Amino acid sequence: MLYFLKLGTIGFGGPVALVGYMHHDLVEDRKWIEEDDYKEGLALSQLVPGPLAAQLAIYIGYVHYRLRGATLVGIAFVLPSFLMVLGLGIAYKYYQGIGWMQVVFYGIGAAVIGIIAVSGWKLTKKSLAKDYYLWFIYLVTAATTIITENENVLLFIAAGIFYWLIKKRSGIKRNIPSSKISFLPVFLQINVSADVYDHKLQQLFFYFAKAGAFVFGSGLAIVPFLYSGVVKEYGWLNDQEFMDSVAVAMITPGPVVITVGFIGYLAAGVSGASVAALATFLPCYLFTIISAPWFRKYGKRPGIKAFIDGITAAAIGAIAGAVIVLGKRSIFDFPTVLICAAVIAILFWTKKIPEPLIILAAAGIGLVIKAYA
Repeated sequence: MLYFLKLGTIGFGGPVALVGYMHHDLVEDRKWIEEDDYKEGLALSQLVPGPLAAQLAIYIGYVHYRLRGATLVGIAFVLPSFLMVLGLGIAYKYYQGIGWMQVVFYGIGAAVIGIIAVSGWKLTKKSLAKDYYLWFIYLVTAATTIITENENVLLFIAAGIFYWLIKKRSGIKRNIPSSKISFLPVFLQINVSADVYDHKLQQLFFYFAKAGAFVFGSGLAIVPFLYSGVVKEYGWLNDQEFMDSVAVAMITPGPVVITVGFIGYLAAGVSGASVAALATFLPCYLFTIISAPWFRKYGKRPGIKAFIDGITAAAIGAIAGAVIVLGKRSIFDFPTVLICAAVIAILFWTKKIPEPLIILAAAGIGLVIKAYA
């Protein structure tokens, strides 16, 4: 537990870096986890919904200590970054009228767009390869996101079923267990109880539970979904506040998905932050502890993998569309164009500069630009 508390406190670099830290520290260095257990957990984390690093951490906790281990590790890994974004949310809410904070986010917003663009491109190359059907799903979802500036989670499910049917026609004979598909739409059909005392907290809980159930592999996949609900549907945040919430997640350690704590605070204070974070990570936790024994028995079936591949292609397409939608609001003058272009160039041509440092540098550049404007 103490290891994951430390990792959640200083673990910068995103999901890929965090997964690498776990392998180096727990498998190679301390030898607390067997290589086979680590690989199995990594495969499970890629196949079922949930932010990759958080889900792998929960699985590792589950390996030797079952529910107690999974619960304690999950809390320890998420809690530090949650407290950080909560503190930043408080400062943002009470001091956003001060010029320096607005200036700082002037540079950060453009940098965030560059980071999401590069990450989306890398995910696209890695996940779609030369599969024309996955590219079709990707393009349809990206175009839908750009045109409607909205996301429909049912489109993700349809993409998974479509690709599974394609692969089945091509030779996959085994069906996906019904529990795999039917478990996901539960988050779409939950009826709100009338006796919940706070309607807004109730809305936050069920909305972020849906969001947490459709994050595949990278926390970036949740960004377009959150934008469609938080800004477009419910109006809890405006465009600038949403971009600032993504930026805050980028400059803090731990999972990018922890931005929900910042969003929840701006929407409904400390209670909103707590509810949003709990609801987002609850599906991740449940999918892990429920799927772990099931995965050992059925996880290698090609039909299941095909279903997830289709959803993943749709999620990556949504990220690509979100870059365009959000970019129109964050890149609006020549300096922001330069900042975004510089970030993209740096991330493409060097792998040695951590993303949090890039974000902080962009904040400093924004301060300088505004000081002499």
